[in-house]
This record gives sequence, C-alpha cells and structure tokens, in this order.
Amino acid sequence: MTPTPRKPVPRGLARSGPILLAYGFRPFFLAAGIWAILAMGLWIAALATGFDIGGSYGGPAWHAHEMLFGYWSAALAGFLLTAIPNWTGRLPVSGGPLALLFVVWLAGRLVLVAPDLLGLPLSILIDSAFLVLLFGICLREIVAGEKWRDLKVLAAVAALALANIGFHALIVSNDDPTLASRLAVAAYIMLIAIIGGRIVPSFTRNWLTKRHATALPTPYNGLDTTALLFSLGALACWVIAPEWIGTAVAAVIAGLLQAWRLGRWQGWQTNAEALVVVLHLAYGFVPLGFFAIALVPFGLLDAASALHVFTVGGIGLMTLAVMSRATRGHTGLPLLASRRTAVSYILLGLAALLRPAAMLAPDLTMMVLELTALCWMAAFALYVVEYAPPILGRRKPRAE
Repeated sequence: MTPTPRKPVPRGLARSGPILLAYGFRPFFLAAGIWAILAMGLWIAALATGFDIGGSYGGPAWHAHEMLFGYWSAALAGFLLTAIPNWTGRLPVSGGPLALLFVVWLAGRLVLVAPDLLGLPLSILIDSAFLVLLFGICLREIVAGEKWRDLKVLAAVAALALANIGFHALIVSNDDPTLASRLAVAAYIMLIAIIGGRIVPSFTRNWLTKRHATALPTPYNGLDTTALLFSLGALACWVIAPEWIGTAVAAVIAGLLQAWRLGRWQGWQTNAEALVVVLHLAYGFVPLGFFAIALVPFGLLDAASALHVFTVGGIGLMTLAVMSRATRGHTGLPLLASRRTAVSYILLGLAALLRPAAMLAPDLTMMVLELTALCWMAAFALYVVEYAPPILGRRKPRAE
C-alpha cells in the first residue's frame, strides 16, 4: 500500500492572535537574546561589586545554570518548536500552549535570581518544569507525526532535563555541579552534531547551487555516522572522567572525525555570505572543543577554559547563527546577513577566543572575563536591536 504523502505545514492559519505567540521562535528567540545580555551583565556586576546574585544558590552556580539552562534552553525551545512542524507536517504549537510554556521558562529565570524569596526547593521545582514540559510537547509532536528517526533529538532534550534536575540536586546537597554541567554541554554538542549535520550542509548546498557551483557538500554517509558515534563515546568519557587519559584519546579521535566531516561541507566556498559561513565557523568549535578537552588530562589547559570552547564557541555561536537565520527566513526578510548581523558573529567569535585566554594571563583574568562578557553582550544586543521589530510585528507573506 502506497503511503499517503504528507501535506506541507499549513502555515499562517491563525493570523488573528498575538503575533508573538504565532510561532515558537518568536517569544523564545527574543527572550534568549535578552536573557543572554541580562544574565551575563548580572554575573559580571556580581564579580565586580560582590553583588549576591542567586542568593543561597551561589553566584558561580547561578551563572553556569543560567547559561546552560536559561539562555540556551530558550534558544533550543525556539528552534525545536519551529523545526518540528517542518519535520512532522503538523501545525506548530502556538497561542495558549506556547504562552504557557514561555511563562514556565520565564518563571524559572525570575525565581532563580533570588531563590530564597520563595524558598530554594520551590524555586528549583519551578525551574525544573520547563525542560520536562518541552520534552513532553516535542515527544507528542514527533510521535503524532510518526517521525521516529527524530527521537534521537529528544534523547538529548531528555538528557538536558535530567542534567538540570541533577544540577539542582548537587547544589542542594552542597556538592560540585560540574558533572551536571558537563552532561548538559555534552547534550548540546550532540544536538549540534546531529542537527548541525543536517542544516549546515543543506543550507550550504542551497547557497552553492544558486551560484552554480560544481563542488557541493558530501551527502550524509558512513563517515557522519562514525563521527557521531565516536563523539557520543568521547563526550560520555568526558562527562564521567574528564581527567582520564582515555578521555583525551577518545576526544582527539572524535575531534579529527568532526573536522574531517566539516571539511566535506565546502565551507571555504561560502565566504561571500556571512549567514552561511558562520554555520561552518560555529561547527568548527565542535572539533576545537574536543581538542581542548583532550589537553586537560595533561595539564595543558584548565577544565573551565576547555569547557568554554564548547559553550561560547560551539553552542553560543551556533545558536546566534541559527536564531538570526531562522528569524530572517520566518519573517520574510532576505536570507542575507546585514552588516549588523555580521558584526554580531565577529563579536561572539572573538568572545569564544578570548575566554580560554584567561588561563594564559592569570594576572589579567578579570579583564579578560570582562572583555569576553562585553563581546558576548554586544553580540546579542545587536541581535535584539535588529530582530525584535520583525519578531514582534512582521509576518511572512502567506506563510510563517
């Protein structure tokens, strides 16, 4: 029996409600950009003045949590709630359900700024709800759309939800939460490896085809699967035993495979369009991150610097790249990077390179951290200034 072909997503049907709730990228990408600025600003202010951010949760733990589970979870939600309708052919989550999910995310940010006001257990419970709800919504949509191969994406979301709960549990028990931090970062890197492995060569192929290029990205094959499996294994070793020599060996192998994978996507041909080339640059921090964590067991790089190669470079730059591209595409703007967007990419790339330099100049650590934070905040300020107006007031003609 021939399967019935899926109909394309009937976008734009609910055009009478608030535009902010018409599609997942709208509230979550805007909130991600704003929170990336505010959370970093609060953290640097706390470092500089001794301001008690996070109360009994602890300032360093609050900063780590709000990057991993505040900003990046919002960016992830915006992406998944926009991409899954394309994968499944179902209508996007919008209106009341989207508003409820966003309120849960926002409540988590507010209560953790001063968790002692409600009491630490209740504040933690409120924050923990968001990723669990996001997982449930995405699972429902993927199962209803029978897109079984995309369940591996949800495995990473489940790992993030567990990492968030584990992070809170370690804080409450006065233990070091870095194990949960590594699990969260590993989940994000696997998401970039899986989803980035789709969108980077796909968008590159589309761009090159329009310019009649003959050398196109290599289609997915066994090398990609091998790279993903070795990456998963290396990340698992890193989460459990970051200073083990075996972790270093596994990370080097994974880094080489990911670099080889990236090299097959023809990124060097895309330097004329920042919206495309930034995807390759952001993905490049995946192999760089593997090489960075491989240096830690030998004492050649400290664990925090290695972690930030993954977080600021890989996760941060990739989310900014995807948010700006998706916002342009889904609001009807040309898929061409403006000068402001290109500058935001440069600033965030600079932040990714600056942060590990704090180890190289211990006497200048605070200055390096402040410069890194300024580059980070400036990059996302440019995103918010440019894309808040279309997010809040522009619909794509005849489609989202």
